[in-house]
Parts: sequence; structure tokens; C-alpha cells
Amino acid sequence: MRRLFITLLAANALSVTGTMLSMLAVPWFVLESTGSAALTGLAAFSTTFPIVVSAAFGGTLVDRLGLRGTSLLSDLASGLVVLAMPVLSWTTGLSYPALLGLLFVRWLLATPGETARKAMVPELAGLGRVRIERAVAAYDGVYRGAAMVGAPLAGVLIVWLGASALLVVDGVTFLLSALLIGGGVPRSEGAAGRGQGGYLSDLRDGLTFLWRDRLQMSATTMIVVVNMLDTGVTQVLLALYARDVAHDPRAFGLLAGAVGAGALAGTVVYGAAGDRLPRRLTFGACFLVAGVPRVLILALGAPFPIALGVTVLSGVAAGAINPILGVLQYDRIPARLRARVIGTMTAAAYAGMPFGGLLAGPLTEVAGLTATLYAFTAVYLLASIPPFADRAWRELDRDGPARVKRRWTGSAGGTP
Repeated sequence: MRRLFITLLAANALSVTGTMLSMLAVPWFVLESTGSAALTGLAAFSTTFPIVVSAAFGGTLVDRLGLRGTSLLSDLASGLVVLAMPVLSWTTGLSYPALLGLLFVRWLLATPGETARKAMVPELAGLGRVRIERAVAAYDGVYRGAAMVGAPLAGVLIVWLGASALLVVDGVTFLLSALLIGGGVPRSEGAAGRGQGGYLSDLRDGLTFLWRDRLQMSATTMIVVVNMLDTGVTQVLLALYARDVAHDPRAFGLLAGAVGAGALAGTVVYGAAGDRLPRRLTFGACFLVAGVPRVLILALGAPFPIALGVTVLSGVAAGAINPILGVLQYDRIPARLRARVIGTMTAAAYAGMPFGGLLAGPLTEVAGLTATLYAFTAVYLLASIPPFADRAWRELDRDGPARVKRRWTGSAGGTP
């Protein structure tokens, strides 16, 4: 039965690889066809905003439609929409407004599939007798590995094939993912609880559950803040450090890539040893190390090799964060609410990201790079306090999940 879990990992790897191909192919395609940086930026917005909308409101539909069916339909529809872009470009022509519309629909459709696959993890891991810590680490590791492979692969394929052909490859990856889920996961293993009330009632149940769970609300708030900061660091502050301190544009790419490489290694380490570590202290320490040192070392103006080494170590610490959060979600969220609660948390995590660059850019103009880096370091530090100071986080190490779930044994359409 472990084959079911491996099938899920393979399908998600294909889907994530396609996403990374699309993230590079689309801006290049827009630049090639319009030559406008402003229009390229607008296209980027059309790929992020629908993720927030779909994650917030699509999770309830995932719970009602079923996990396997949602993943299958999401990948099929996403693949066909992506394939429509190059086909239209090669035949009747693809106008810019039509491209924006297709991008919006593509990401609106793709997000429920990601939510559904993530919600399948505990059941399929249990059938394969894979410990939940290792299962979540494997899922996150495959995601990170596919993202790392997908980005450089996209660059190579753009040179070899062009952006339009790369979009064809992107569409095919989604269709292959759908084929794996459709043929490798039985219907009974992708089931989800259907709400007995209406859509708005089910949506309210998910929001209410998250609001009443202090631990998960605290974790979600931490992620919202740190994702916003990470976006500002990656999009603005690293580029300025590379230009003004390291005096080498290659430093930008190396520092950005070092976080991903370290995180992949950290995910592997947590998958091997995470079930023997105290969750709360591990999460708190890793969250602190993942943010503060790599920004502080830049504020101190350290030589680039030292900054790169510290960034790798911070990435290793970051690799344990998502697996622990995944275990937290699977332990505490009842299966029938899982997709809608995870969707809400995902939407919140994405919602703050666009503001990171808006915060970092003007602040740097006013206060300078060093002062901005120190300010970001201070906020990273403040965001890392809850696991050490908030009593709710003690539940991460004791048997609180059953108590939480017992409060939600009523009908899906009712109020707890």
C-alpha cells in the first residue's frame, strides 16, 4: 500500500515542476510578445492574486467534491488551460487580455489540486505505514526538490525550445499528474467529508475552527509575517546587498539559491530524525534560526562567503518548519474540515507576500540598506517568540489533538 503514497509524491512532483516551468515561461513569453516590463508585472499579479482567492474559497469545495476528484479535475483543467496559450499563439493569435484571463483561470484552477493532494497525505501515509513526520517531510522535500529542478530546467528549455514550447511541456506535466492520481489512487482513498449545510455554512465552519484553535492561529500569524519579510528580502534587499556590498550580481542568485538548497537538506534531516525531536522546541529554534541570522549577517556587512555560509545554515533550519506545520495540521484538523482549513491558512500565507516588496523598497529609500536589514531582523525576532512564550504552543508536544477533534464531531454544516 506504500505505492499509493509514492504515487501521490510523484504526481505532486510533476505538478510542482510544471508550476516552476510556468513561473519562468510566462514572464519570458510576455516579454517576447509585448516587450513591456509593466505588462510582465501585471501578468505576474495575475498569477498570484487568484492563488489567494482560490485557496481561501476553494478549500470548502475540495472537502465537498472529494480529494482525489478535485486533484484529478484540477490538473486536467490546468493542463488544458496552459496548453491553450501556445496553441492560440501559434494559430489565431493570443491577445494580451486573453493571456491575462487564461493566467487567472489557470491559477484559480490549480490551487485546489494542491490543497487536495496535501490533504491526502495522512491517509495514504497511514496505509503505507509511513510515520507522519517522515511522510510530511517527504512531501515537502519532493516539493522543494521539484522547485529546485524546475527553475534551472525552465531556463535551459527556454533556450532550447522557446517560451511557447515550454508552456506545452508545462501543460503536459499537469496531464501526467492527473493520469497518476486517476490511475494510482482508488476513489475510496481520495474521499472527503461532504458538508450537510450549504457552501457558506461549510466555509464558516472552517474559518471558525481555525479562529478557535489558538495554536494554529498563532502559527498562521507567524507564517504571514515571515512570508511578507521573506518576499522583501528576496525581491529587494538581497539584490541591493549584491550590488552595494558584494559588488557582484552573482551574489544575488547564490544567496537566494542557498536558502532553497539548505531547506531541502533540512527537510531530509527532519524526515530521518524528526519523530525523535520535541516538536515545540524544534519548531521554535528552527524558526528563529531560519530568519534572524541570515538577515543580521547582511546588516553587519559580512564578507560574502560568510554571508553565504550563514544563509545555507538558515536554510537547513527552514527545512524543518513546513514538516512540523504539516504534522500540526494533520493532528489537529478533522479530516472532513482539512481542505477548507488548510486552504484558509494557505490564503493567509500568500496574502501578505505582495506587501513585502512594498515595505522593503520605500523603507530602504528612506533609512538605507543597513537600517532596513536591522529593522527586518528585529521583526523576524519578534515573530519567532510565540513558541517560547505562548502557552498554546505547549499543546504541540502533548496529546491535545484528540481534545480539539472531539469539539468538532457534529455535522459539517453545523456550528460547534
